[in-house]
Amino acid sequence: MFWNNLKKSKFYSGRIKSRLKSGNACYRSVQNLLSSSLLFKNLNIKIYRTIILPVVLYGCETWSLTLREERRLRVFENRGLRRIFGPKRNEVRGEWKKLHNEELNDLYCSPNVFGVIKSRIMGWAGHVTRMGEKRAVYRVLVGRSEGNR
Repeated sequence: MFWNNLKKSKFYSGRIKSRLKSGNACYRSVQNLLSSSLLFKNLNIKIYRTIILPVVLYGCETWSLTLREERRLRVFENRGLRRIFGPKRNEVRGEWKKLHNEELNDLYCSPNVFGVIKSRIMGWAGHVTRMGEKRAVYRVLVGRSEGNR
């Protein structure tokens, strides 16, 4: 039993890693657009939300995240937002500094990755509960098994 759980956790961890790799590849493909000074920040955010995030979050309805995977997703999101918003100039000193995570969250004004994942998981759970008792997915969610064991 322990080995099966270990294999499953490695499988899910590998799946999330591959999603992050795909997200990085997707970002690199639109990097010229995002780094262009001709586009406004809100358009860059729309590109990030409509092109990059769906690639990363594909299949997230079935994920069970560990703390390490949550950290990786948070790092991915913050790195992407830092690339979009760029550094911040200190008016007094004239120095450039990296934006902190709280400043990024204030500028982004949208639910973070975990909010999106939680809402998708809840939507999927609602879909499964409406399926009916004869479906195997419903029985797994509710905890009813077949047989005498």
